[in-house]
Amino acid sequence: MTDTMKKNRIDVITLGCSKNLVDSERLLKRFEDCGYEVAHDSDNVCGEVVVINTCGFIGDAKEESINTILEYVEAKRCRRIKHLFVMGCLSERYFNDLKLEIPEVDKFYGKFNWNELINDLKLINPPTKPYERHLTTPCHYAYLKISEGCNRFCAFCAIPLITGRHTSIPMEQIEEEVRSLVAMGVKEFNVIAQDLSSYGTDIYGRMALPELIERIASIDGVKWIRLHYAYPTQFPYEILPVMARHSNVCRYLDIALQHISDKVLANMRRHITKKQTIELIERIRKEVPGIHIRTTLMVGFPGEGEDEFEELKDFVSTARFDRMGAFAYCEEDDTYAAKHYSDDIPQEVKDARLSEIMEIQEKIALELNEAKIGNTLKVIIDREETDYYVGRTEFDSPEVDPEVLVKKTKPLCIGEFYNVNIVAAMPFELIGEVTEDLL
Repeated sequence: MTDTMKKNRIDVITLGCSKNLVDSERLLKRFEDCGYEVAHDSDNVCGEVVVINTCGFIGDAKEESINTILEYVEAKRCRRIKHLFVMGCLSERYFNDLKLEIPEVDKFYGKFNWNELINDLKLINPPTKPYERHLTTPCHYAYLKISEGCNRFCAFCAIPLITGRHTSIPMEQIEEEVRSLVAMGVKEFNVIAQDLSSYGTDIYGRMALPELIERIASIDGVKWIRLHYAYPTQFPYEILPVMARHSNVCRYLDIALQHISDKVLANMRRHITKKQTIELIERIRKEVPGIHIRTTLMVGFPGEGEDEFEELKDFVSTARFDRMGAFAYCEEDDTYAAKHYSDDIPQEVKDARLSEIMEIQEKIALELNEAKIGNTLKVIIDREETDYYVGRTEFDSPEVDPEVLVKKTKPLCIGEFYNVNIVAAMPFELIGEVTEDLL
């Protein structure tokens, strides 16, 4: 052991999505309850034990996971750390390959058996409720995972191969978790799942998302609820009146549409048409006035010719999404697309299409943000920087959406809400001034 290695500390490194982050937080809590000092994504990794929670979704994420593992294999070789463990999506998917190719890792775990690490380290594991965790987010917001897995089997997606079938968490357990988090000071709940739309179908025989959100919204101390990763096919329309009725359910919906061409949607096995997609967007906006829709689109999927791409560009221009991300298709092992389609669109064409569609969206984002100038918006303050406080509106999810830079005209409290007058706008940021004291 080197002088810098701390014997009773465990470092956990999380790669990938917020669903992985929740798993890391639960593991951190178990280590903490066993008497360890814990650190998450530290700039100074110095624990004798390092745990890497990997992502295995797309090529870039897999490469990042592998590179991170190799970095800490080298740290172990140089005796800067003593033990290295790997968990999460990459090791769930490529478990046997990783064991053979990187034997320096003490042990690999999948996405669902990481709790075994406590026993393998021979730690005394006190009774812990399954939802208890050590928050790594600022204490005023948290991610709330309500299900695992996905039954959709889109042609391009490996998530069902990693996470398995859709499995909902019972409503009573989620309510208990929310109350526990409120007691810790959490005000904002970012509800997440691989497929939000299917919540409840496996245990209640119906789409129960509307009832769940109704219950959460009624819990004292819940100030904001934000919904992520709904699926457009068989969308639970009953959620819309719930959103409209409750002021603490944010007028925000993250729903990945992927494409608009009927040909490409069919190739993707999305089980929805262009007409149905447009009707869905129109109904959402009609029933929840002022809602901000975030979507994700894909370019370069097999079958996307110039005509289909032009159709997608026209859709982006007319739909005018408040928030939009896009990525180029990358063939994933063992998916339907990998088995049945030829990935024959050159990478340079994919990259050019991606740049073109994001340029369209950047212009739209600027116009929509400029329309907010002169408006007063409720903002939660996330952090303080040299020249500004940085916060978000109900329309902005942490990490992925625009932020509000609030001028330092008076001291503000992190994690509190303020009314902020918007005075300037950029494509992905707003600038504002506080108009009232603490809300």
